[in-house]
Amino acid sequence: MKNKLVQAYQQAPWRIQLQWIGLFLLALLLVASVAGIYLSISSNASTAGREVQILQNQIDADQQNIADKSSVLASLTSSAQMNKRALAMGFQLVSSDNETYVVVPGYSQRGTADLAPQPGPVTLQPPLVKPSYTQSLLQWFIEKLSSATQNQGQVQK
Repeated sequence: MKNKLVQAYQQAPWRIQLQWIGLFLLALLLVASVAGIYLSISSNASTAGREVQILQNQIDADQQNIADKSSVLASLTSSAQMNKRALAMGFQLVSSDNETYVVVPGYSQRGTADLAPQPGPVTLQPPLVKPSYTQSLLQWFIEKLSSATQNQGQVQK
């Protein structure tokens, strides 16, 4: 009887093999999925990294181009070059013999620039932050404790 009961609940060997094959295929599918996700993320990260390198190279090339153009501009606007161009265009150096002043009616001269305040007593501006806001948390706590103990002492008298 016991053998018949064990035999009735015992799996057939081909079913056990199918279960093992199914578990193996499930594990293989899980590993393949994780590998696929890993490859996808790695591919995206490497593509983004390469784009960053390309953009950094473009920034470096643009900065080099700006520096080149700045040096060309500096050489074109140097004092010696400007003198050469002015002489080539027919300008002459001004001397005290050939200078002419023209009076323009209605023109008022610019005043002198005040670069510093006039000397004198310094007036201090009032602070922008109220003194009640400059108290630290520890000072506030000590003040509240001391006022509480004073109030308690007055009540007990």
